Amino acid sequence: MHRLTLWILYAMGLGALAGLLLNWGQDIEWIGSLVTDGLLQVVGQGFLSLLMVLVIPVVVVSLVAGTAALDDIRRLGRLGTKTVVFYLGTTALAIAMALGAAVLVGPGRGFDLQTENTVTVQEPPPLTEVLIDLIPNNFFGAMADGNILQIIVFSILFGMAMTMAGEAGKRVLRVFEDLMEIVMKLVTIVMWMAPIGVFALIARVFATQGFEAFGYMVKYLVLVLAVLAFHGYVVYPVLLKLLSGLNPRHFLAKIWPAQVFAFSTASSAATIPVSLRIAQKRMGVSNSVASFTIPLGATVNMDGTAIMQGVATVFIAQAFGIALGFGDYLMVILAATLASIGTAGVPGAGLIMLAMVLKQAGLPAEGIAIVYSVDRIVDMARTAINITGDSAVSCIVAKSEGQLNLECYNTSLRELQIAEEEESKRNAETETTR
Repeated sequence: MHRLTLWILYAMGLGALAGLLLNWGQDIEWIGSLVTDGLLQVVGQGFLSLLMVLVIPVVVVSLVAGTAALDDIRRLGRLGTKTVVFYLGTTALAIAMALGAAVLVGPGRGFDLQTENTVTVQEPPPLTEVLIDLIPNNFFGAMADGNILQIIVFSILFGMAMTMAGEAGKRVLRVFEDLMEIVMKLVTIVMWMAPIGVFALIARVFATQGFEAFGYMVKYLVLVLAVLAFHGYVVYPVLLKLLSGLNPRHFLAKIWPAQVFAFSTASSAATIPVSLRIAQKRMGVSNSVASFTIPLGATVNMDGTAIMQGVATVFIAQAFGIALGFGDYLMVILAATLASIGTAGVPGAGLIMLAMVLKQAGLPAEGIAIVYSVDRIVDMARTAINITGDSAVSCIVAKSEGQLNLECYNTSLRELQIAEEEESKRNAETETTR
């Protein structure tokens, strides 16, 4: 994926340069009709269509497989319930905070992007109607209509039923795990087309907007990074102190190696071994708790991704001049929180889930072009925040269950490193004598 990232960055730069050149020649009729509104629009819209067609397969397969894999919740009882509640609660808090910050700052205000389709956001329905509409009366009809919330609810219920069906459920789960592999390959294929799609989308934005588009990209990026930093270094420490009484300074001092690894790989799944080792060896979380909460967090906990989706949703709405009401924001929070189950392990999931959230909010998918142009940086930062949340929740749950070694947690990082070095030497000497 590193090579793909470079290609996307090159495509973004070349697209911006080509767009600026086209912007200077917009007075020439054939440039506007054949290039800007012709070739670039066809290629860009084709890429967006490929992204949108992946939304329902990814949501259904990942949610069913992710929910069915939570069989440990029944076995672990209280531990599993606490863990899932904390993960989903912090995700809802993260996206609500991101929406609030974006509305306050207004990163897309004044951008004045145009869409080929007329987009209107209707008045939100009453709460009773919203709750009734969560329950699908026709699953295939919900897929045909693109009713994401109904699809999410049905997928979660289906996954729960699989966990209760014993061997039959396990056999079906293996089918969905195979389908997940196929869907991941499909996502990978579309992601390899991203440089071409990004070039066309960015070129068209700069061809119509000119140099001012840079300012809005930077403003969006800075706001997302600021909210991510606030969530990771203020919200998590406060929750840790309030819910467990633990000293946040010890937590922040010991979590940074996992944060660096997550930032460099942009993969929560790849960071699981590092997070497990730090949670057990440096924070004192028992193996029985950490082995459940850390891998589950890599699947369920998507606070960083939720923050990106919240800021991006408001940014795109403002850029297209579309006013969202309070009910729309609640629907975005609900959709993104529910969709956080089972999607973290899918390559490109953040972008596809953003397309899902935009669809739920009735916003044009064209705004993904600007967001995607800086998504690699955001992806690295949000992954670091995701795994920080995994470890924070692990400590809170372990403390509440009496499964946290307080002496280990309160020991300084330097002292633990010295103890680890001495243990390594002893192990090496033991191997030598053998």
